[in-house]
Amino acid sequence: MGKQANYDWPQKRRTLKNMIPEEEDLTRWLAQETPEAVIEPDLPIIDTHHHFWKNPSRRCTYELHDLWADTDSGHNVEKTVFIDSRSCFREEGPEHLKPIGETEYVIKAAEESARTPGKSTIGAIVSHADMTLGAGIEEVFEGHIEAGKGLFRGIRAGFPEELDAAYHECFAVMGKLNLSFDNYSADYERLPAMADLADQHPDVRIIICHMGGKIDADASPEAFTNWQRCINSIARCPNVYMKVGGAQQRLGDWEPTFHMNRRDKPIGSEELCELLYPYYSYTIEAFGADRCTFESNYPVDKECVSYRTLWNMFKRIANRAGLSESEKTAIFSGTAARVYRVE
Repeated sequence: MGKQANYDWPQKRRTLKNMIPEEEDLTRWLAQETPEAVIEPDLPIIDTHHHFWKNPSRRCTYELHDLWADTDSGHNVEKTVFIDSRSCFREEGPEHLKPIGETEYVIKAAEESARTPGKSTIGAIVSHADMTLGAGIEEVFEGHIEAGKGLFRGIRAGFPEELDAAYHECFAVMGKLNLSFDNYSADYERLPAMADLADQHPDVRIIICHMGGKIDADASPEAFTNWQRCINSIARCPNVYMKVGGAQQRLGDWEPTFHMNRRDKPIGSEELCELLYPYYSYTIEAFGADRCTFESNYPVDKECVSYRTLWNMFKRIANRAGLSESEKTAIFSGTAARVYRVE
């Protein structure tokens, strides 16, 4: 087996422990927000990207009841999609099978959500697997499928600089088992290479997270044009979908202007929409609403904006972009239901 780091996140990726600030500081900061009225509160939503963190060594945990505290804040979040968090891996057993522990943990939360009336339900699970395993990854997938009890849909993994035979073998197994592949490389200039991969594996649904990489509201015109070029390079692939969100997070030492470390009070949805609209509108236009899904990226984005305000911002973007009712249904829930097979 190869070393997991080869296909994992970029080496400069911050550790999970440092992804969000002290929980008490974050709570105090968010409490200063001026509460907004919820826009279109009845619009059905599937939140396609949230994590669970359960580790006492971290400064912040985020579990089912924390998620519910956010999804209960006014929007009609009917279903959610869990995305791998590198948390709750098995502590014993073969190394390549340890990620199955995360699915084993999340399915318990999903079952609790299913039997709790009036709460958002976890409708799909995306976990992790070592992409250096080649065809041997099928054993890991089968373990996830069994542990997921009908909710496991695919994995999220890194994207190496050079693709070898093992990586392509993993994709072949995904196609065989009807599994999806989520990717976030934190570098949108990798999108053309991802498009080439999508061309070679047209039977695999590829979901790009966070509009392809670091989004900066203060980017130069040249940087924005380069990002547009990269978006166009992959939008042509019919088996590729885009999560429009995640632009509200910090990466390493870089922080957006609306991060809690740079603002006394949390930003409002109207101002946030104004700052990020060029990125969101361009992505939606390039892919179309039937290949886009909004995502909270919670709790990572919690250090920049509250859950209620974030979804208000998404609704402002959809309305400003002139999306029809059918397009809004697609981008807020329909595309997610189709891509992740959420019932």
